[in-house]
Amino acid sequence: MTATLPPKTLKPAPQAPPAKRRRPVKNRLVLLGLGIALAATAVIAAGSGQLGVTPLEVLGTITHGFNNWVQSWLDFFTINVTSPFAIGPLPEHARGYETLWAVRFPRVVLAMIVGAALACSGTVMQGVFGNPLAEPAVVGVSSGAAVGASTAIVTGLAGYGNWVVALFAFLGGLLTTLLVYSLSRSKGRTEVVTLVLTGIAVNAFTFAMIAFYTYVADPNAREQLIFWQLGSLNGASWISVGSVAPLLIVGLGMAFAAAKKLDLLSLGERSARHLGVNVERLRMIMIVTVALLVGAGVAFTGIVSFVGLVVPHLIRIIAGPGHKLLLPASALGGALLVLVADFAARTLVPYSDLPLGMLTALIGGPFFFWLLRRTRNEQGGWA
Repeated sequence: MTATLPPKTLKPAPQAPPAKRRRPVKNRLVLLGLGIALAATAVIAAGSGQLGVTPLEVLGTITHGFNNWVQSWLDFFTINVTSPFAIGPLPEHARGYETLWAVRFPRVVLAMIVGAALACSGTVMQGVFGNPLAEPAVVGVSSGAAVGASTAIVTGLAGYGNWVVALFAFLGGLLTTLLVYSLSRSKGRTEVVTLVLTGIAVNAFTFAMIAFYTYVADPNAREQLIFWQLGSLNGASWISVGSVAPLLIVGLGMAFAAAKKLDLLSLGERSARHLGVNVERLRMIMIVTVALLVGAGVAFTGIVSFVGLVVPHLIRIIAGPGHKLLLPASALGGALLVLVADFAARTLVPYSDLPLGMLTALIGGPFFFWLLRRTRNEQGGWA
C-alpha cells in the first residue's frame, strides 16, 4: 500500500504592508501652511501704515486686549483674581493701542471674512455648475448683491441698522444666482458660453442699476455707491464685522456639510443620483449658500472680483479636487489673498487707499483669460 500524503495547505501569499496614508498628512500640511501664512500676514498688515507698529507690539496689543476682556469678566463676577494674559510690549506711540483696536484690527478681520466668503462661494459655484469658470463676480452674482445693498442705501433703509444692508445684499445675490442658474442650464448641463454670456448680461444690467442709483441719490449715498463700484475695506469697523460674521459662519457651515455630496456631483448628475444624492435639492441649498457667502462678501466692501476664481484653482493644483479639503483651504487662501491685496492697497501709494476691487481684478483678469482659453481647448472649441 502506498501511503497517501496529507494535502498541502497553501499558505497565503505574503502581502505588502499597507501603504502609508500620505494624503491626510499632506492635507494637514496644506491647511497648516495656509494658516501660518495667514496669521503672519495678519500681524504684518496690522502693524503697517502711517503709524508703524512692530509685530511684537501687535501681538502684545492682542494679548493685553484679551487680558482686559478676561479681567472685566472676572470683575463682573467679583472674582478676586488677576488675569495673567498681558504678555508682550505695547506700542510706543501714545495712540498705537487705540489705533490698532479701532482701525487696523477690524480691517484685517473684515478682509479675512470677505476673502473666505468669496473664495468658498466660488468653490461651491464651480461644484454646483460643474464649470471652472463659475465665479460670483464673473457671472454677476457679486454685482447683483451690490445692487441689493445699494437699494437699501438709496431708499434710506440702511438707517435701520447695518444688518439691513447685509440682508438686501443676500437677497440680491440670491435672485441673481437663481437667474444665472436657470439661464445657463440646457439639456441637463451647464454650457460654458451661456454661463459667460449670462454673466456679461447680468453685470451690464446691475452696473446700469448702480449708475441710475448714483444719479438719483443724495450726495452722501452717492459717495457710498461709488465706494461699492470700486470695492474697498476703508471704513471697516467692529460693527460691520459683527454684522457679516454670522452670514459667513452659516454659509461655511452649509458648504462644509455638503462637501461629500459635491464630490459625488462632480461624477455627473446621473452617477450622483444613483449614489443617493437629491441633485436638485442640493443645488437649491447651495444656491442659498452662495447668496449668503456673497452677501457677506460685498455687504460692507463693495464688488471684489475674481477671488472666487483664482483661489479654488490654485488650491486644486496643490491639494486636489476633494471638497472636504478644498473648502477650508479655499477659505484660508481667499482670506490670505484679500488680506495681501488690502495690504497693498494701503501701502503701495503713500497717504492714499487704492480700490481693493481694482487690485484683485488686475490679478484675476489675466488668470480668467488663461482659464477661458484652457477650457475652450479642453472642450474642443465652442462653435
